[in-house]
Amino acid sequence: MNNMTLKPHRAQLVDLFRAALQAVDPYRCTARYLDDQRSLFKRGFFKKMFVIGFGKAVSPMVRAVMDGLGDRVSRGVIISKYAHLTPVNDRWPIQSFEAGHPLPDEQGRKATLEVIRLCREADERTLILCLISGGGSALLVAPWAGISLEEKKKTTDLLLKAGADIAELNTVRKHLSQVKGGRLAEMALPATLKSFILSDVLHNQLEVIASGPTAPDGTTYAEALHVLDKYGLKDRIPASVLEVLNKGQQGLVPETPKADHPLFRNVDNTIIGGNLEALKATEKEALRMGYKTEILSAEICGEAREAGRQLGKKALAAREKMCSKGEHKVCLISGGETTVTVIGKGKGGRNMELALAFAREVEGVEGISFLSAGTDGTDGPTDAAGAIVDGRTISRARALGLDPEAALGDNNSYRFFERMNELFITGPTRTNVMDIQIMLLQG
Repeated sequence: MNNMTLKPHRAQLVDLFRAALQAVDPYRCTARYLDDQRSLFKRGFFKKMFVIGFGKAVSPMVRAVMDGLGDRVSRGVIISKYAHLTPVNDRWPIQSFEAGHPLPDEQGRKATLEVIRLCREADERTLILCLISGGGSALLVAPWAGISLEEKKKTTDLLLKAGADIAELNTVRKHLSQVKGGRLAEMALPATLKSFILSDVLHNQLEVIASGPTAPDGTTYAEALHVLDKYGLKDRIPASVLEVLNKGQQGLVPETPKADHPLFRNVDNTIIGGNLEALKATEKEALRMGYKTEILSAEICGEAREAGRQLGKKALAAREKMCSKGEHKVCLISGGETTVTVIGKGKGGRNMELALAFAREVEGVEGISFLSAGTDGTDGPTDAAGAIVDGRTISRARALGLDPEAALGDNNSYRFFERMNELFITGPTRTNVMDIQIMLLQG
């Protein structure tokens, strides 16, 4: 028997999560594609190479570029979330900035101005290498003329708390921005633009990742207004935001560039990693541990607590089937990104809320352990990546005087798991490919 199978379930879940992260290590993903497409970077037609980047994974991504092509880089600007940026080599011609996420801040606005300046210096013999990863929507921030940063932040915050998914959130953000929805690529003309993108969205949709700054935008001002209607926010968002969206719908403000725009002849966007790669690596490691393994879905979405309930039901059904067939070890894996509609005043995140709902569903059943965590190491506005639970979590909580129903009702899953010592804390992982759920079942 492999020694790994002797580890407690919690330790095995952590090992499986680490295997997932290794598969989407931004340095390795970036380096692999540099090797595959090195001909793009040969000396010749291009006289200059600029590097721009934004997102939680930008530090290892830019390090891969500088290790592989550093002698060809003329200048660069990168932006990452606070505490996610590793020191840049002083000899590199790279400016580095830290900024706010998930809500943008003034540091992000200042850093974005530097990105814009660099893009506008490019000419037809400049190659711009753009490194994009999750978190880029908040970090690359340049509100449309007439909209203040505070007004854009308020709009973003209202959408997040209303439970808008990432596609809806970005539909609005793109139409309030000078750089999102393909507008950064527009600024880079007449340069050639090559983007390496680590995906943190379902289906790896280019226009959704970081709000698609280098991709054609398939959404419109009318659709942005529809999102506000859907969540009843038109009367609550700043007047300047509504004014820009209304003017855009009337054709008085330019639309974001669409797929038929000639600028995209100079643009190449490449996905270098995503959630499915992480799930497949988890599956491979679970098989090595001796588990019969299945990937349920890479598209878990919707309300976190409902997703947790449904995954709990799947775990119960799978365990019953496993026992009836005389099997002893099963690992079920899923990924995606859920949302939380904030109705309480507590502290938590989508993975913790999902894990708490899962724990309630499997209450009292032995042989079920579960991890739900964000691959970036951050779940909501907390220092936790998620939580690890099992069939005894709820009974232990009640013995401590905790009320799981009240915790869910107040969106207070972080405090609940903090008391339970079931928080999963990794610190910044410097990658981001959405969330992962791992279920270990034993007969």
